[in-house]
Amino acid sequence: MNAPVFNRRSFVVACLSFAGGLAVGVSPLKALPIAGKPWSPESPEAQEVNAWVVIEPDGTILIRVAQSEMGEGIFTALPMIVAEELHCDWTKVKPEFASANRNLTGTPYNRMGTGGSGAVRRSREFLQQAGASARERLIAAAAQKFGAAPSECVARDGMVIHQASNRSLPYAELSGDAAKIRLPREPKIKTPDQFKLIGTAQNRLDVPVKVTGEAMFGIDTRLPDMVYAAVTACPVFGGTVKSFDEAAVKKRRGVLAVVPVDGGLAVVADNFWRAKEAALALSVEWDEGAAAKTSSEEFRKDYLAALDGPAATAKNTGDVAAGLNAALKKVEAVYEVPHLAHATMEPLNATVHWTPDRIDVWMGTQNPDASLQLAADVGGVAAENVFVHTCYLGGGFGRRAVNDELRQAVQVSKAMRKPVKLIWTREVDIRHDRYRPQAALRFRAGLNADGMPVAMDLRTAVGSITRSLGWGKVENGIENSAIEGLANTPYQCDALRVDCALKNTHVPVMFWRSVGSSQNAFAMESFIDELAYAAGKDPYLYRRALLSHRPDFLAVLDTLAQKSDWGTKLPQGSARGIAVHESFGTIVGEVAQVNVSKSGDIKVERVVAAVDCGHVVNPATVERQIESAVIYGLTAALYGEITIGDGAVKQGNFDDYQMVRMADSPAIETHLVLSGGSKWGGIGEPGTPPIAPAVANAIFAATGKRIRSLPIKNQNLGV
Repeated sequence: MNAPVFNRRSFVVACLSFAGGLAVGVSPLKALPIAGKPWSPESPEAQEVNAWVVIEPDGTILIRVAQSEMGEGIFTALPMIVAEELHCDWTKVKPEFASANRNLTGTPYNRMGTGGSGAVRRSREFLQQAGASARERLIAAAAQKFGAAPSECVARDGMVIHQASNRSLPYAELSGDAAKIRLPREPKIKTPDQFKLIGTAQNRLDVPVKVTGEAMFGIDTRLPDMVYAAVTACPVFGGTVKSFDEAAVKKRRGVLAVVPVDGGLAVVADNFWRAKEAALALSVEWDEGAAAKTSSEEFRKDYLAALDGPAATAKNTGDVAAGLNAALKKVEAVYEVPHLAHATMEPLNATVHWTPDRIDVWMGTQNPDASLQLAADVGGVAAENVFVHTCYLGGGFGRRAVNDELRQAVQVSKAMRKPVKLIWTREVDIRHDRYRPQAALRFRAGLNADGMPVAMDLRTAVGSITRSLGWGKVENGIENSAIEGLANTPYQCDALRVDCALKNTHVPVMFWRSVGSSQNAFAMESFIDELAYAAGKDPYLYRRALLSHRPDFLAVLDTLAQKSDWGTKLPQGSARGIAVHESFGTIVGEVAQVNVSKSGDIKVERVVAAVDCGHVVNPATVERQIESAVIYGLTAALYGEITIGDGAVKQGNFDDYQMVRMADSPAIETHLVLSGGSKWGGIGEPGTPPIAPAVANAIFAATGKRIRSLPIKNQNLGV
């Protein structure tokens, strides 16, 4: 495929391609921002063929999307899957959010949560079946009108054609009758060799409404008689309110009330500015609890100590101790990563209208099903009377899978008996996130006479996401996300042991883009580079030798080497670093070309990525996702760091939690190396893990200084 170069013009697009926002490319159609009204059992639509497909009188095909569009392109990719089977005119397709309320009965949309890079790979066959079923019903309805057998008819470009007479009927005239058809059996779905639309590059259907500003994000919601709420929370996680002076802020213009909510207090006013200013002025005495004296440095010592403490063994093959003892050379290294914030471009917000017998919710959520149930539980209303109006998400990365803001918004709306829009300020968002876990990892390896590893001993000490989310204790001491990329490392080694020590602090942790692979790939790919250096071998060829049993990895590595000009000479101060990692069913390799000045300033000049996700629905989406993942991961590698002092997060906004800016952006090239077969890998997250080690390895190649802790901004790389 073509490999467009990612440049500064593309920067904004990539930054927002997972965050949902400004994007390029023009489609002739306007995508619907949200459903015009909430679906309810009392208002069936005459033009609905099935729960996925609605055909309007003018021939427009509405295809419902059960997952959340947060910039990752599924408002185009998932309709493409349905349209592939529906044989409709793609230029007449519009996406629409599916109803979580409708999913309560019979779960027609199956799984509505969006995460784990699973939108396509978990729903592809389901969506194909929905499209094929709708097509066959339309054919059957047309056959009845023709007085012919369905086998005498074909579907093509939004029409059903009776082949013998060449009569035709548009889908728009058939949808009502088609909905009444009961098929004797579900039709077969296409195999990849039959695809005509899937696999072609298509402009995103959500672009026009985002360009014109018609797209409705949660924060855009406006309702009659709506009030606004701003939150203030204890600086120390787990702290509680001892007392507060409500009377003082209620004298302020527009302020209506102070409402206790989970995690703190919400100040309610007639506009958000007044609510926010009053929340800042509110005098609160907090009970900060025992964690008020903790710090990141204290956590760091504890995590390093945990590397020598008890741990659960996740994998143990061969005799690691014997292998290390017999090795001709030993290599050992310790890697550290900090907590990271999600830092979505759109801060958390939710608009709720609570009444005694019904709740309406407008928000961007990665989990509409769970949001509906949460609103029902907190609001005390039956789930069937809760309607979640899913909006576009201004960034998710895992943060919008658990809706802390919704719980608070329901509490405020119930207390005020009015529709309420509750917004977390950027500072509250950064300081009260659920973070990527802090971790320390110690790796040991023994090398033989050829410099190849004969034994590897890998240990991680990392926060438990499961425990932090309150999902219970991890009984066997092994959390899958903690060991991904380690216990399943593709590198050949006769003896491998992977130990896991789960260690939590009072800081809440959660899924962050690429989850455990984000820190494990940094450590693993840095360590492989260290082994290659100890062996005196080229890092690309060293990996190639260790992956000789995996032709899919070899194809990715060889493409990387060719496209990145691996081995050619670069100007003084510049060097290339390589890393490859498999996550969410997709292999992504990246080569970073980095320049380090004599004063230690770093410029990532170019990133070349090679991707094997098996098959692809929309290649244009894959390119944007890799670019977005590189930018997101580069932010974490260069700058990302949440630090704790006196139990509280020190950072609060983009001035002290820096993002990669346009001037930092490298040129990015993406090359698909598709292995096909039965593999359908994810694409939203796998581009993130390789970038940190690729940059770190390039810095070592340029300076001889090994990066073993992130972020890189804390390293002294000057001569």
